Amino acid sequence: MMLETILKSKGLIINNFIELDGEECIEHYKKITGHKVWHLGPASLIRQTIQEKSERGNENVVSVHDCLSWLNKKRLNSVLYICFGSICHLCDKQLYEIACGMEASGHEFVWVVPEKKGKEDESEEEKEKWLPKGFEERNIGKNKGLIIRGWAPQVMILSHIAVGAFMTHCGWNSTLEAVSAGIPMITWPVHGEQFYNEKLITDVRGIGVEVGATEWYVNGFGEKEKVVSKDSIEKAVRRLMDGGDEAEEIRQRALEFGEKATRAVQEGGSSHNNLLALIDDLKRMRNYKTLD
Repeated sequence: MMLETILKSKGLIINNFIELDGEECIEHYKKITGHKVWHLGPASLIRQTIQEKSERGNENVVSVHDCLSWLNKKRLNSVLYICFGSICHLCDKQLYEIACGMEASGHEFVWVVPEKKGKEDESEEEKEKWLPKGFEERNIGKNKGLIIRGWAPQVMILSHIAVGAFMTHCGWNSTLEAVSAGIPMITWPVHGEQFYNEKLITDVRGIGVEVGATEWYVNGFGEKEKVVSKDSIEKAVRRLMDGGDEAEEIRQRALEFGEKATRAVQEGGSSHNNLLALIDDLKRMRNYKTLD
């Protein structure tokens, strides 16, 4: 149904910017589909104030003040932000591996864990059975980590100077928000087009590293056959967060794309010019209809 609608349309408005997709990719798409494409993003850069950044999506379960206060105490690029979006719900076994991998890495973190659907009646102890014994005391209690159970102010978190990397499911909103903030990514695709997004991030643009997820799923729910091990998670985190030449090169490229994203939405930038071109095209279409 969606594909049929796209094929009947005059073109596509994309939440992206030309410099990230690449001119060659855009020209190839136009050639094989005959459609126009207007890159008008990143939409997340419209938000400028802390309040605007915090209001993206659902209502936050943690106050912006509390989140900022926690991050303000951390060193530059020292915190890993972990979030798999609102519709990717990992099983308890996988959450356990993430917890073990993060603790083994030794790095500080902000970890967003969605509330489990249909499990609202579970006790707190039952809900947290995926956490290793003593994990909260060793990490949360000692201020090494912050777990957010529900919706978090992601745009605001990613724009904080303490955040050094983003472990993500490669959903497009999250991907573009990370790019816009100049944050390198640890990629963990789950379903949909996310494995393609991972290749753009890691192989094409070189602004992230793969955690090693290989199993595609129809949606973001359900038990998977393959669990990404704590060792693979620790290795990916250390690869990007421990420093070293490779990590610095990835971080520098991420910062450069963040700067390109900012320029794209400014006057004279690629997305700004595309918006003007779209308005002109819409005016011409209106005039043609009036003449008919």
